Amino acid sequence: MEPLDVLSGRKRSSVSRLTRNSKIIKTILKAISDKKGENVVSLDLRKINEAVSDFFIICEAGSQPQVRAIADHIEEEVRQKCSDSPYHQEGRQQLQWVLLDYVDVVVHIMTPETRKFYKLEEMWSDAAAAEHNEE
Repeated sequence: MEPLDVLSGRKRSSVSRLTRNSKIIKTILKAISDKKGENVVSLDLRKINEAVSDFFIICEAGSQPQVRAIADHIEEEVRQKCSDSPYHQEGRQQLQWVLLDYVDVVVHIMTPETRKFYKLEEMWSDAAAAEHNEE
């Protein structure tokens, strides 16, 4: 059986793996905070062989315009500060769940109802989770 990253055509960086302190992750978390994203969680997938990225970052937005605003702001900030653009993105039509795939980190911006339905944290429960909510 081939590794998932080969099947999906993704090119993962085997030279330098990300950490929670990596610039792109800090930039994404700050962009989410700037646009008032809620219930922000990062999942460290590096020890899960089946995972197609090193990290998932999941957040909620209270409305479809806020989903769009968070996604747009993340894209702009990562482009400016990290000189990177998403390898792939989905969900910009329905704005219930926008996925921004930066290969080593995948961002999920979801409405609360969508997040409750798909339960990504439960699906990837073997991953180390960290909350990033501001008090």
